[in-house]
Amino acid sequence: MGQTITEKIFSDHVGRAVKAGEIIRSNIDMVIGNDITTPISIKAFEESEVEKLANPDGFSIVMDHFIPAKDIASANQAKISRDFAYKHNLKHFFDEKDMGIEHALLPEKGLVVPGDVIIGADSHTCTHGALGVFSTGMGSTDISFALITGGNWFKVPVAIKVVFSGKPGELIYGKDLILEVIRQLGVDGALYKTLEFTGETIKYLNMDDRFSLCNMAIEAGAKNGIIAVDDVTREFLKDKNLAREPKEFYSDDDASYVRTIHIDVTKLEPVIAYPHLPSNGKPLSQAVSDNIAVDQVFIGSCTNGRLEDLRIAAKILKGKKVARKTRLIITPATQKISLQASKEGLVEIFIEAGAVFSNPTCGACLGGYMGILGKDEVCISTTNRNFIGRMGDRSSKIYLSNSAIAAASAIEGKITDPRSL
Repeated sequence: MGQTITEKIFSDHVGRAVKAGEIIRSNIDMVIGNDITTPISIKAFEESEVEKLANPDGFSIVMDHFIPAKDIASANQAKISRDFAYKHNLKHFFDEKDMGIEHALLPEKGLVVPGDVIIGADSHTCTHGALGVFSTGMGSTDISFALITGGNWFKVPVAIKVVFSGKPGELIYGKDLILEVIRQLGVDGALYKTLEFTGETIKYLNMDDRFSLCNMAIEAGAKNGIIAVDDVTREFLKDKNLAREPKEFYSDDDASYVRTIHIDVTKLEPVIAYPHLPSNGKPLSQAVSDNIAVDQVFIGSCTNGRLEDLRIAAKILKGKKVARKTRLIITPATQKISLQASKEGLVEIFIEAGAVFSNPTCGACLGGYMGILGKDEVCISTTNRNFIGRMGDRSSKIYLSNSAIAAASAIEGKITDPRSL
Protein backbone atom coordinates (compact mmCIF):
# COMPACT_ATOMS: atom_id res chain seq x y z
CA MET A 1 0.00 0.00 0.00
CA GLY A 2 1.30 3.45 -0.96
CA GLN A 3 1.61 6.57 1.17
CA THR A 4 -0.07 9.97 1.28
CA ILE A 5 1.94 13.20 1.21
CA THR A 6 1.57 13.56 4.96
CA GLU A 7 2.82 10.02 5.60
CA LYS A 8 5.81 10.67 3.33
CA ILE A 9 6.73 13.93 5.10
CA PHE A 10 6.71 12.20 8.47
CA SER A 11 8.63 9.23 7.05
CA ASP A 12 11.33 11.62 5.86
CA HIS A 13 11.58 13.21 9.30
CA VAL A 14 11.50 9.94 11.25
CA GLY A 15 13.90 8.08 8.98
CA ARG A 16 11.62 5.14 8.19
CA ALA A 17 8.30 4.49 6.49
CA VAL A 18 5.34 5.37 8.70
CA LYS A 19 1.63 4.78 8.26
CA ALA A 20 -1.50 6.56 9.44
CA GLY A 21 -2.42 5.70 13.00
CA GLU A 22 1.16 5.34 14.24
CA ILE A 23 2.41 7.38 17.20
CA ILE A 24 5.76 8.86 16.23
CA ARG A 25 8.37 11.28 17.49
CA SER A 26 9.36 13.75 14.77
CA ASN A 27 11.82 16.61 14.65
CA ILE A 28 10.26 19.97 13.75
CA ASP A 29 11.51 22.46 11.19
CA MET A 30 9.65 25.53 12.43
CA VAL A 31 7.81 26.34 15.65
CA ILE A 32 5.57 29.41 15.51
CA GLY A 33 4.44 31.51 18.46
CA ASN A 34 2.49 34.75 18.75
CA ASP A 35 1.96 37.44 21.35
CA ILE A 36 -1.03 35.66 22.93
CA THR A 37 0.20 32.07 23.14
CA THR A 38 3.97 32.40 23.44
CA PRO A 39 4.05 33.73 27.04
CA ILE A 40 2.52 30.42 28.25
CA SER A 41 5.19 28.49 26.34
CA ILE A 42 7.89 30.74 27.75
CA LYS A 43 6.72 30.09 31.30
CA ALA A 44 6.84 26.32 30.78
CA PHE A 45 10.23 26.58 29.06
CA GLU A 46 11.71 28.57 31.95
CA GLU A 47 10.21 26.23 34.56
CA SER A 48 12.08 23.37 32.88
CA GLU A 49 15.35 25.16 33.75
CA VAL A 50 16.66 24.51 30.26
CA GLU A 51 18.86 27.43 29.29
CA LYS A 52 19.01 27.16 25.52
CA LEU A 53 16.49 26.54 22.78
CA ALA A 54 17.00 23.23 20.99
CA ASN A 55 16.73 24.91 17.59
CA PRO A 56 16.71 28.71 17.91
CA ASP A 57 16.62 29.27 14.14
CA GLY A 58 13.55 27.02 14.00
CA PHE A 59 11.50 29.23 16.31
CA SER A 60 9.57 32.29 15.12
CA ILE A 61 7.68 34.69 17.33
CA VAL A 62 5.23 36.90 15.44
CA MET A 63 3.54 39.72 17.30
CA ASP A 64 0.24 39.90 15.46
CA HIS A 65 -2.84 39.70 17.67
CA PHE A 66 -2.76 42.83 19.86
CA ILE A 67 0.07 44.83 18.28
CA PRO A 68 0.29 47.80 18.65
CA ALA A 69 -0.92 47.07 22.18
CA LYS A 70 -4.58 47.88 22.79
CA ASP A 71 -4.30 48.23 26.57
CA ILE A 72 -1.97 47.71 29.54
CA ALA A 73 -2.67 43.98 29.74
CA SER A 74 -1.77 43.36 26.09
CA ALA A 75 1.32 45.56 26.44
CA ASN A 76 2.56 43.51 29.39
CA GLN A 77 1.72 40.29 27.54
CA ALA A 78 3.78 41.43 24.56
CA LYS A 79 6.68 42.40 26.81
CA ILE A 80 7.11 38.77 27.89
CA SER A 81 7.72 37.67 24.31
CA ARG A 82 9.95 40.65 23.54
CA ASP A 83 12.16 40.06 26.57
CA PHE A 84 12.49 36.37 25.69
CA ALA A 85 13.31 37.11 22.05
CA TYR A 86 16.04 39.59 23.02
CA LYS A 87 17.42 37.28 25.74
CA HIS A 88 17.83 34.43 23.25
CA ASN A 89 18.74 36.72 20.35
CA LEU A 90 16.03 35.20 18.17
CA LYS A 91 16.73 35.54 14.48
CA HIS A 92 13.05 35.24 13.54
CA PHE A 93 11.32 37.72 15.83
CA PHE A 94 8.76 39.91 14.08
CA ASP A 95 7.41 42.91 15.96
CA GLU A 96 6.02 46.28 14.91
CA LYS A 97 9.07 47.04 12.76
CA ASP A 98 8.27 44.19 10.39
CA MET A 99 4.78 43.16 11.34
CA GLY A 100 2.32 40.80 9.78
CA ILE A 101 -0.14 38.04 10.55
CA GLU A 102 1.95 34.94 11.22
CA HIS A 103 0.37 32.67 8.60
CA ALA A 104 0.96 35.23 5.86
CA LEU A 105 4.29 36.58 7.10
CA LEU A 106 6.27 33.35 7.45
CA PRO A 107 5.63 32.11 3.88
CA GLU A 108 6.48 35.61 2.68
CA LYS A 109 9.81 35.40 4.53
CA GLY A 110 10.74 32.00 3.10
CA LEU A 111 10.48 30.33 6.51
CA VAL A 112 7.95 27.76 5.29
CA VAL A 113 9.55 25.27 2.92
CA PRO A 114 8.00 22.29 1.07
CA GLY A 115 8.50 19.07 2.99
CA ASP A 116 8.62 20.76 6.41
CA VAL A 117 6.98 19.72 9.65
CA ILE A 118 5.65 22.88 11.28
CA ILE A 119 3.72 23.48 14.50
CA GLY A 120 2.30 26.65 15.99
CA ALA A 121 0.25 27.62 19.01
CA ASP A 122 -2.52 28.85 16.77
CA SER A 123 -5.22 26.69 15.23
CA HIS A 124 -4.81 28.18 11.76
CA THR A 125 -1.21 27.00 11.48
CA CYS A 126 -2.67 24.53 8.98
CA THR A 127 -2.52 27.41 6.45
CA HIS A 128 1.05 26.48 5.55
CA GLY A 129 -0.02 23.16 4.07
CA ALA A 130 -0.60 25.14 0.87
CA LEU A 131 3.17 24.89 0.33
CA GLY A 132 3.28 21.10 0.59
CA VAL A 133 4.17 20.91 4.28
CA PHE A 134 2.66 19.20 7.31
CA SER A 135 1.57 22.08 9.49
CA THR A 136 -0.73 22.00 12.49
CA GLY A 137 -1.74 23.86 15.61
CA MET A 138 -0.79 22.67 19.09
CA GLY A 139 -1.19 23.88 22.65
CA SER A 140 1.30 26.24 24.27
CA THR A 141 2.82 23.54 26.48
CA ASP A 142 3.30 21.34 23.40
CA ILE A 143 5.16 24.27 21.90
CA SER A 144 7.42 24.53 24.95
CA PHE A 145 8.27 20.81 24.63
CA ALA A 146 9.33 21.46 21.03
CA LEU A 147 11.45 24.43 22.13
CA ILE A 148 13.19 22.24 24.70
CA THR A 149 13.67 19.10 22.59
CA GLY A 150 13.44 20.20 18.96
CA GLY A 151 10.65 17.71 18.28
CA ASN A 152 7.29 16.43 19.40
CA TRP A 153 4.96 13.44 19.36
CA PHE A 154 2.33 12.99 16.67
CA LYS A 155 -0.29 10.49 15.70
CA VAL A 156 0.05 10.24 11.94
CA PRO A 157 -3.41 11.25 10.67
CA VAL A 158 -5.55 9.26 8.26
CA ALA A 159 -6.55 11.24 5.20
CA ILE A 160 -9.63 12.48 3.39
CA LYS A 161 -9.03 13.16 -0.29
CA VAL A 162 -10.90 16.14 -1.72
CA VAL A 163 -11.03 16.09 -5.52
CA PHE A 164 -12.00 19.39 -7.16
CA SER A 165 -12.92 19.23 -10.85
CA GLY A 166 -13.52 21.99 -13.39
CA LYS A 167 -12.35 25.57 -13.78
CA PRO A 168 -13.72 27.97 -11.15
CA GLY A 169 -16.32 30.34 -12.53
CA GLU A 170 -16.79 34.03 -11.86
CA LEU A 171 -16.63 34.93 -8.14
CA ILE A 172 -15.45 31.46 -7.11
CA TYR A 173 -12.29 31.56 -5.01
CA GLY A 174 -10.41 29.33 -2.61
CA LYS A 175 -12.67 30.62 0.18
CA ASP A 176 -15.75 29.27 -1.57
CA LEU A 177 -14.14 25.88 -2.13
CA ILE A 178 -13.26 25.41 1.52
CA LEU A 179 -16.65 26.68 2.72
CA GLU A 180 -18.25 24.07 0.49
CA VAL A 181 -15.98 21.35 1.88
CA ILE A 182 -16.87 22.36 5.44
CA ARG A 183 -20.56 22.51 4.51
CA GLN A 184 -20.36 18.91 3.34
CA LEU A 185 -18.21 17.59 6.18
CA GLY A 186 -19.48 19.63 9.11
CA VAL A 187 -17.25 21.18 11.76
CA ASP A 188 -16.02 17.79 13.01
CA GLY A 189 -16.21 15.65 9.87
CA ALA A 190 -12.45 15.61 9.42
CA LEU A 191 -11.52 15.37 13.11
CA TYR A 192 -7.79 14.58 13.46
CA LYS A 193 -7.57 13.79 9.75
CA THR A 194 -5.62 15.21 6.86
CA LEU A 195 -7.60 17.10 4.24
CA GLU A 196 -5.65 16.56 1.04
CA PHE A 197 -6.82 18.91 -1.71
CA THR A 198 -6.40 17.56 -5.25
CA GLY A 199 -7.90 17.63 -8.73
CA GLU A 200 -7.65 19.64 -11.94
CA THR A 201 -9.09 22.74 -10.24
CA ILE A 202 -5.94 23.21 -8.16
CA LYS A 203 -3.94 24.36 -11.18
CA TYR A 204 -6.32 27.31 -11.57
CA LEU A 205 -5.83 28.48 -7.97
CA ASN A 206 -3.17 31.08 -7.19
CA MET A 207 -1.24 30.83 -3.92
CA ASP A 208 -3.57 33.25 -2.13
CA ASP A 209 -6.50 30.95 -2.92
CA ARG A 210 -4.51 27.92 -1.79
CA PHE A 211 -3.61 29.53 1.52
CA SER A 212 -7.30 30.29 2.10
CA LEU A 213 -8.20 26.70 1.27
CA CYS A 214 -5.75 25.16 3.73
CA ASN A 215 -6.31 27.86 6.36
CA MET A 216 -9.83 26.68 7.13
CA ALA A 217 -9.12 22.93 7.20
CA ILE A 218 -9.28 23.22 10.98
CA GLU A 219 -12.89 24.42 10.70
CA ALA A 220 -13.80 20.88 9.62
CA GLY A 221 -11.78 19.52 12.54
CA ALA A 222 -8.82 18.51 10.36
CA LYS A 223 -5.34 18.07 11.80
CA ASN A 224 -3.86 19.55 8.65
CA GLY A 225 -4.72 20.63 5.14
CA ILE A 226 -2.23 20.05 2.33
CA ILE A 227 -1.72 20.67 -1.39
CA ALA A 228 1.08 19.08 -3.42
CA VAL A 229 3.79 21.31 -4.86
CA ASP A 230 3.37 22.33 -8.51
CA ASP A 231 4.55 25.11 -10.80
CA VAL A 232 2.37 27.68 -9.02
CA THR A 233 4.08 26.80 -5.74
CA ARG A 234 7.53 26.96 -7.28
CA GLU A 235 6.80 30.35 -8.83
CA PHE A 236 5.73 31.68 -5.40
CA LEU A 237 8.96 30.43 -3.82
CA LYS A 238 11.47 31.32 -6.50
CA ASP A 239 12.29 34.84 -5.27
CA LYS A 240 12.56 33.87 -1.60
CA ASN A 241 15.65 33.14 0.46
CA LEU A 242 14.38 29.79 1.70
CA ALA A 243 15.38 28.62 5.16
CA ARG A 244 15.93 25.05 3.94
CA GLU A 245 16.18 23.01 0.78
CA PRO A 246 12.67 22.17 -0.48
CA LYS A 247 11.52 18.55 -0.57
CA GLU A 248 8.59 17.73 -2.80
CA PHE A 249 6.36 14.82 -1.85
CA TYR A 250 3.39 13.38 -3.74
CA SER A 251 0.79 10.84 -2.72
CA ASP A 252 1.06 7.43 -4.33
CA ASP A 253 -1.73 6.27 -6.62
CA ASP A 254 -2.51 3.46 -4.19
CA ALA A 255 -2.36 5.59 -1.03
CA SER A 256 -5.09 4.89 1.50
CA TYR A 257 -7.90 7.37 2.22
CA VAL A 258 -10.77 6.94 4.65
CA ARG A 259 -13.01 8.98 2.38
CA THR A 260 -12.97 10.73 -0.99
CA ILE A 261 -15.09 13.79 -1.74
CA HIS A 262 -15.73 14.98 -5.30
CA ILE A 263 -16.73 18.60 -5.92
CA ASP A 264 -17.50 19.99 -9.37
CA VAL A 265 -16.62 23.66 -8.97
CA THR A 266 -18.36 24.60 -12.24
CA LYS A 267 -21.67 23.99 -10.44
CA LEU A 268 -20.69 25.93 -7.34
CA GLU A 269 -22.18 29.30 -6.35
CA PRO A 270 -20.22 31.57 -4.03
CA VAL A 271 -20.80 30.25 -0.53
CA ILE A 272 -21.92 32.34 2.44
CA ALA A 273 -21.52 30.78 5.88
CA TYR A 274 -24.47 31.87 8.00
CA PRO A 275 -24.21 32.27 11.78
CA HIS A 276 -23.04 30.60 13.91
CA LEU A 277 -20.89 27.92 12.25
CA PRO A 278 -18.53 27.87 9.24
CA SER A 279 -20.40 24.72 8.15
CA ASN A 280 -23.69 26.62 7.82
CA GLY A 281 -23.04 27.39 4.17
CA LYS A 282 -25.71 28.77 1.84
CA PRO A 283 -25.52 29.84 -1.81
CA LEU A 284 -25.07 33.53 -2.49
CA SER A 285 -28.43 33.68 -4.26
CA GLN A 286 -30.17 32.69 -1.03
CA ALA A 287 -28.27 35.29 0.99
CA VAL A 288 -29.25 37.97 -1.52
CA SER A 289 -32.91 36.96 -1.41
CA ASP A 290 -32.79 36.94 2.40
CA ASN A 291 -32.00 40.69 2.22
CA ILE A 292 -29.45 40.65 5.06
CA ALA A 293 -28.44 44.15 6.16
CA VAL A 294 -24.89 44.53 7.52
CA ASP A 295 -23.52 47.03 10.02
CA GLN A 296 -19.89 46.13 9.39
CA VAL A 297 -17.80 44.58 6.64
CA PHE A 298 -14.36 43.22 7.42
CA ILE A 299 -11.78 42.27 4.78
CA GLY A 300 -8.58 40.81 6.20
CA SER A 301 -7.17 38.06 8.46
CA CYS A 302 -4.88 35.09 7.80
CA THR A 303 -7.64 33.72 5.57
CA ASN A 304 -8.29 36.59 3.18
CA GLY A 305 -6.00 39.53 3.93
CA ARG A 306 -3.58 38.90 1.08
CA LEU A 307 -2.77 41.10 -1.88
CA GLU A 308 -5.17 39.41 -4.28
CA ASP A 309 -8.00 39.93 -1.78
CA LEU A 310 -7.25 43.65 -1.69
CA ARG A 311 -7.09 43.83 -5.49
CA ILE A 312 -10.45 42.08 -5.77
CA ALA A 313 -12.01 44.45 -3.25
CA ALA A 314 -10.51 47.56 -4.84
CA LYS A 315 -11.83 46.64 -8.28
CA ILE A 316 -15.35 46.57 -6.87
CA LEU A 317 -15.00 49.63 -4.61
CA LYS A 318 -13.34 51.94 -7.14
CA GLY A 319 -15.44 55.05 -7.67
CA LYS A 320 -18.10 53.90 -5.19
CA LYS A 321 -18.96 54.69 -1.58
CA VAL A 322 -19.57 52.55 1.45
CA ALA A 323 -23.25 52.62 2.49
CA ARG A 324 -24.15 55.29 5.06
CA LYS A 325 -25.03 52.86 7.84
CA THR A 326 -22.19 50.41 7.15
CA ARG A 327 -18.57 50.40 8.31
CA LEU A 328 -15.82 48.87 6.16
CA ILE A 329 -12.53 47.81 7.76
CA ILE A 330 -9.70 46.51 5.58
CA THR A 331 -6.66 44.91 7.19
CA PRO A 332 -3.69 43.77 5.09
CA ALA A 333 -2.01 40.59 6.30
CA THR A 334 1.56 41.98 6.22
CA GLN A 335 3.40 45.27 5.86
CA LYS A 336 4.73 44.12 2.48
CA ILE A 337 1.16 43.63 1.28
CA SER A 338 0.27 47.05 2.67
CA LEU A 339 3.15 48.69 0.80
CA GLN A 340 2.25 46.99 -2.47
CA ALA A 341 -1.41 47.95 -2.03
CA SER A 342 -0.28 51.54 -1.61
CA LYS A 343 1.96 51.41 -4.71
CA GLU A 344 -0.93 50.05 -6.77
CA GLY A 345 -3.29 52.79 -5.59
CA LEU A 346 -5.55 50.37 -3.74
CA VAL A 347 -5.32 52.19 -0.42
CA GLU A 348 -6.46 55.42 -2.04
CA ILE A 349 -9.48 53.60 -3.51
CA PHE A 350 -10.38 52.17 -0.10
CA ILE A 351 -10.11 55.45 1.78
CA GLU A 352 -11.98 57.42 -0.87
CA ALA A 353 -14.76 54.83 -0.69
CA GLY A 354 -15.03 55.41 3.06
CA ALA A 355 -13.11 52.42 4.41
CA VAL A 356 -10.69 52.26 7.30
CA PHE A 357 -7.34 50.79 6.20
CA SER A 358 -5.47 49.45 9.22
CA ASN A 359 -2.11 48.00 10.14
CA PRO A 360 -1.69 44.21 9.90
CA THR A 361 -3.36 42.57 12.89
CA CYS A 362 -5.52 39.61 13.92
CA GLY A 363 -7.45 42.00 16.18
CA ALA A 364 -10.91 42.13 14.63
CA CYS A 365 -11.00 38.46 13.61
CA LEU A 366 -10.89 37.16 17.17
CA GLY A 367 -12.90 39.99 18.70
CA GLY A 368 -9.80 41.58 20.20
CA TYR A 369 -9.86 45.14 18.86
CA MET A 370 -9.96 47.17 15.64
CA GLY A 371 -13.49 46.10 14.72
CA ILE A 372 -15.51 44.84 17.70
CA LEU A 373 -19.21 44.26 17.09
CA GLY A 374 -21.86 45.73 19.36
CA LYS A 375 -25.21 44.38 20.50
CA ASP A 376 -27.25 42.79 17.67
CA GLU A 377 -24.84 44.07 15.01
CA VAL A 378 -24.32 42.10 11.80
CA CYS A 379 -20.99 41.68 10.01
CA ILE A 380 -20.01 40.04 6.77
CA SER A 381 -16.38 39.04 7.09
CA THR A 382 -13.62 37.33 5.11
CA THR A 383 -12.34 35.69 8.30
CA ASN A 384 -12.54 32.02 9.21
CA ARG A 385 -14.94 31.75 12.15
CA ASN A 386 -18.43 33.00 12.89
CA PHE A 387 -19.05 31.47 16.30
CA ILE A 388 -21.27 33.20 18.86
CA GLY A 389 -19.35 36.19 20.24
CA ARG A 390 -16.37 35.62 17.94
CA MET A 391 -16.07 39.29 16.91
CA GLY A 392 -17.76 40.99 19.83
CA ASP A 393 -21.11 40.99 21.59
CA ARG A 394 -22.71 37.56 21.93
CA SER A 395 -25.87 38.84 20.25
CA SER A 396 -23.96 39.89 17.11
CA LYS A 397 -24.01 37.82 13.93
CA ILE A 398 -21.21 37.02 11.49
CA TYR A 399 -21.52 35.86 7.89
CA LEU A 400 -18.41 34.54 6.15
CA SER A 401 -17.68 35.21 2.49
CA ASN A 402 -14.98 35.85 -0.08
CA SER A 403 -13.52 39.34 -0.56
CA ALA A 404 -15.59 40.25 -3.63
CA ILE A 405 -18.91 39.68 -1.90
CA ALA A 406 -17.70 41.49 1.21
CA ALA A 407 -16.72 44.55 -0.82
CA ALA A 408 -20.01 44.63 -2.74
CA SER A 409 -21.94 44.27 0.52
CA ALA A 410 -20.16 47.31 1.93
CA ILE A 411 -21.44 49.42 -0.97
CA GLU A 412 -25.05 48.28 -0.70
CA GLY A 413 -25.18 47.88 3.09
CA LYS A 414 -26.49 44.34 2.70
CA ILE A 415 -25.18 41.02 1.40
CA THR A 416 -24.84 41.63 -2.32
CA ASP A 417 -23.84 39.88 -5.51
CA PRO A 418 -21.09 42.07 -7.06
CA ARG A 419 -22.51 41.38 -10.50
CA SER A 420 -25.60 43.41 -9.60
CA LEU A 421 -23.67 46.63 -9.03
